[in-house]
Amino acid sequence: MSLSTQPYKGARDFYPEDKRLQKQMFSVWRNVVESFGYEEYDAPVLEPTELYASKTSDEIVNEQTYSFTDRGGRNITMRTEMTPSVSRMVAARRQEFGYPLRLYSIPNLWRYERPQKGRLREFWQLNVDLFGVDNILAEFEMIQISSGIMSAFEAQPNMYQVKINSRKLINYLLEDHLKINDVQSESLIRLIDKKDKMSGSEFSAKLNTILDENQRQNNVGSKLLNILSISTIEDLPIELKQHESSQKLTELINLCNNSSINNVVFDLSLMRGFDYYTDIVFEVFDTHPENNRSMFGGGRYDGLIGEFGVEPVPTVGFGMGDATLYNFLFLHNLLPKVSSSVEVYAAVLTGNKNEALRLINELREMGVNVAADFSGNKLEKQIKNATKKTVPYMLFVGDNEVESGQFKLKNLSSGKEEAHSLQRIVSIVKDYRNNDSN
Repeated sequence: MSLSTQPYKGARDFYPEDKRLQKQMFSVWRNVVESFGYEEYDAPVLEPTELYASKTSDEIVNEQTYSFTDRGGRNITMRTEMTPSVSRMVAARRQEFGYPLRLYSIPNLWRYERPQKGRLREFWQLNVDLFGVDNILAEFEMIQISSGIMSAFEAQPNMYQVKINSRKLINYLLEDHLKINDVQSESLIRLIDKKDKMSGSEFSAKLNTILDENQRQNNVGSKLLNILSISTIEDLPIELKQHESSQKLTELINLCNNSSINNVVFDLSLMRGFDYYTDIVFEVFDTHPENNRSMFGGGRYDGLIGEFGVEPVPTVGFGMGDATLYNFLFLHNLLPKVSSSVEVYAAVLTGNKNEALRLINELREMGVNVAADFSGNKLEKQIKNATKKTVPYMLFVGDNEVESGQFKLKNLSSGKEEAHSLQRIVSIVKDYRNNDSN
């Protein structure tokens, strides 16, 4: 039986044209976050399972991890996210760092879940984390960076929306305002996190199974539903509106509005699925009718580093996946135009291969990316091959060119062909490169 040519379910093959696009997307990510002073780090693909068991939601640990026992008897998990890893790393060298500490990474991650649009088993994710700032300006910087990335991809503010909420506010709503116990609150947070993925009747039915008989008789479920439907902080019950977390959310919205980030809205049903969030959380939603869903998000997680037995460090961060970003860019016609990294395709037509190699290498030493064709194929086939590879220029290296020092350079887009010296060819290619990057 023949081997399958398909990749593993939920993973992708990246051919050169795919890798070029991914490279461009990563370049935008890096340029934006580094403009805010963030530095890149990385961590192992494999981590002890206990790192996720104590830091991540039960659903992810029990149902969505690739875990195994290694030959030394250790329980190992392929990384599903970077927050536990970067927290471990910062905890290990907590005293050596200067704060605020700004770190980012672009790792590939693995989650065993049902593949669907924008959600794969293997994916890449930009992770941005700010350590050592315990005020609202840290959350504001996360939203600034998020908006900066979207702008760098030429997204307009009406194409996406930034939803914000506070886990402290939710905890206060459930436990103090509605008098729901801790166990019920935990279940309700899980349920509310999935609210948009089910019908209203299904949500209400599951809500009632969490509440006890006395709570149902006192219409606690209806009260919760009514409050969750409120879309502005001003319309919250006075007790919630005056809570410290509501004041923070209002301050954050004002900071964004004053910086011309006007697509930030309050959403009390926004939970974020991870257990480690401690206060403000946010998610960026695509407004396109064919993809009206969360693309990425993050929030504050002040307690995670303290779990490693060191003094806690206030932390806020977010993660942005490549698959959801791709879908957004595709639907909004914003995918970057990328060409081959090969700038010149050299058709070697002379019998003096040593001299041809020397000349081509001279071009490379002057900073031009050259692919040489020594196949002996007909010239038409070589030109067709270069065109397939989306190479901008074709260079002909024949006996006459070697002798005269003037080489025919063909622009494969326009079809224009001219003879130039190697030095002039370098200038032409570099001018094209600079114009193509603008």
